[in-house]
Amino acid sequence: MDYFTGVRKKETLEISELLGQAKPGQKVKVNGAVHAIRDMGTVAFVILRKREGLLQGVYEEGAADFKLKDIREASTVEVEGILEENEKAPGGIEIRMEKIRILSQPSDEMLPLAIGKWKLNTSLEAKMNYRSIALRNIRERAKFRIQEGLVRAFRDFLYGEGFTEIHTPKIGAKGAEGGANIFKLDYFHRPAVLAQSPQFYKQMMVGVFDRVFETAPVFRAEKHNTKRHLNEYTSLDFEMGYIDGFEDIMAMETGYLQYAMEMLKKDYEKELRILDITLPDVSQIPAVKFHEIKERVSEKYGHQMRNPFDLEPEEELLIGRYAKEEWDSDFIFVTHYPSKKRPFYAMDDPEDTRYTLSFDLLFKGMEITTGGQRIHDYRMLREKIAARGMSEEGMEDYLDTFKHGMPPHGGLGIGLERLTMKLVGEDNVRETTLFPRDMSRLEP
Repeated sequence: MDYFTGVRKKETLEISELLGQAKPGQKVKVNGAVHAIRDMGTVAFVILRKREGLLQGVYEEGAADFKLKDIREASTVEVEGILEENEKAPGGIEIRMEKIRILSQPSDEMLPLAIGKWKLNTSLEAKMNYRSIALRNIRERAKFRIQEGLVRAFRDFLYGEGFTEIHTPKIGAKGAEGGANIFKLDYFHRPAVLAQSPQFYKQMMVGVFDRVFETAPVFRAEKHNTKRHLNEYTSLDFEMGYIDGFEDIMAMETGYLQYAMEMLKKDYEKELRILDITLPDVSQIPAVKFHEIKERVSEKYGHQMRNPFDLEPEEELLIGRYAKEEWDSDFIFVTHYPSKKRPFYAMDDPEDTRYTLSFDLLFKGMEITTGGQRIHDYRMLREKIAARGMSEEGMEDYLDTFKHGMPPHGGLGIGLERLTMKLVGEDNVRETTLFPRDMSRLEP
C-alpha cells in the first residue's frame, strides 16, 4: 500500500530554483518544451520553454551523448547538464547539455506558426485558428500572466476588505439586465437563459454576507462584430452593503486598481518588461457627471453628441482624451447616467430622477466597468418594474429577498478582457481572450 504525504519533491529544477539554489558548475536536470533551435554549426542553442520563462541549453558536438537531429522544435524533453552563467542568455544562465530524454515528439514536421519569434507577426484570424499554439509565444503568453495578476489582485484585495467569494448559477429563468441580448435555451422542456450577469444573486447574497464578489463568465447575445465586444467574457463582480452612497463603490474600485498596479509591479515585472508596459497612475481618478462631461467634450473638441442618453464609442475616446489632457489620468468615472439607459434596479438620483446614482469607469477611452447604487426598498423596486411595463415573472425569488429587508447596497462589474486589453496596449479584445466567443467563432 502507498501513502501520499504531500507534494513530491522533483529532481528537475525550475528556473527560479536554478537561479536561487543551484551554483555554476553544478550538474542539474531540467525539463521543458523545445521553443527554438539555433544551429550555429558545431554549437547550437536549444531554447527550452518553461512555465517561468525561457532557458538556454548549449549543445556541442562530442560533449553530448545525443545528436542535435534527435530533437525538434515542440518536442518535450528532460535535459541533464552543467549550469553556467552567461549574461547574454535568458535569465543570465544556461545549461551545457550532456544527456537528453525525449518525452514526446511532434507529429508534424513544422509548427503552423513561428512561435519562437519575439513577436508573432501573423493575422488575428491565424492566431485564433491555432490558438493553443499561438499562446506558446512568449509575448502572447505574457498577456495572460498579466490577466492572471488582475484577477489575483481582485481576489486578494477584496478578501482583505472583508468580502466573501461566491459562485452563482449561469443558467436561470430570467435575465438580470433585461433586453433582447439573452441566449435562450431549453432546460428540460422549460425555457431558460444564460446569465447576462450575476446581478440578482449577488444582491441577494448581500443580505447574507454584506460584501460578496465573484469572477465568472457572463453571456451577451449581442449581434456586434467589433473590436470591443464578445458574446462570452469574464466579469469581475462585487456587491457591498451598508454603503453611504454610490461613491463608496467607486472608492472601492479605485482601491482595487491601486492594489492591482502594485502587485503587477512587484510580482509581474518580467511580463511588464516583455510587453513594454508602463503602468498607469491610479493614485486618484477624476469623477464627472454624465451631462457635464458631454458638454465639456463637445465644447473642447467641437463634437456633436448624438445620443443624449448614452455614450458612443467615439465619445468615450474623446472623454478619455479629455481626462488625459485635463487631469493627466488614464481613467475617469462618468457618473449619474440617465435612468432610461440603466436597469430597473438602479437607484434614481433623489435630486433629479431623470438620472441614476450609477457610473461607468473608462480606461483610455473605453468603458471597462459599470456600477452604482441599487434600489433596496421592496416597494420602490416593484414600482420601478411596473413603471417600465416589465413583468415580475421569473423574479419572484429575487423580489422576495427585498420583502424581508435589505441594507443600502451597490456594486459593479469589470470586464476582465477589456481591462487587460487596454493595460497591455492591444486594440482588439480577442487578443486578450484565451478562446474568444463571438458571432462567428465557437472553436477552438
